[in-house]
Amino acid sequence: MSLSVKVSSLVTSRQAKLQEDTYFRVMRILQENPDLTQRELAERLGISVGGLNYCLKALMDKGLVKMKNFANSKNKFGYVYVLTPRGMVEKAAITQGFLLRKMAEYDALKAEIDALKAEVAISDEKETPRYD
Repeated sequence: MSLSVKVSSLVTSRQAKLQEDTYFRVMRILQENPDLTQRELAERLGISVGGLNYCLKALMDKGLVKMKNFANSKNKFGYVYVLTPRGMVEKAAITQGFLLRKMAEYDALKAEIDALKAEVAISDEKETPRYD
């Protein structure tokens, strides 16, 4: 396998994980706050409204989220985004993967912090003059 194929595979894998993380975050927020506007939801996620619209369309195309008319919605257009039963099952599965990735990221970050602390401690020992 060539290097360019490996790099391409890594990028695709990273993009797929980021996309799955975004889907998870969208579904998680919508489960708690179905009547958020796209602008409010995009702000909470830190993404553009266009990016969110693309994500919502993908989730609706997969049958995980649906848009329902709801007269009592605070949304001026009178609709809410709700997770479908299939969306709830998928969210539960994605949650497990998301949690495992975040725990691995935490472990890697903790190991890096510990290594940096050890470097700083060694550096401090070398710079601290001794008066014997």
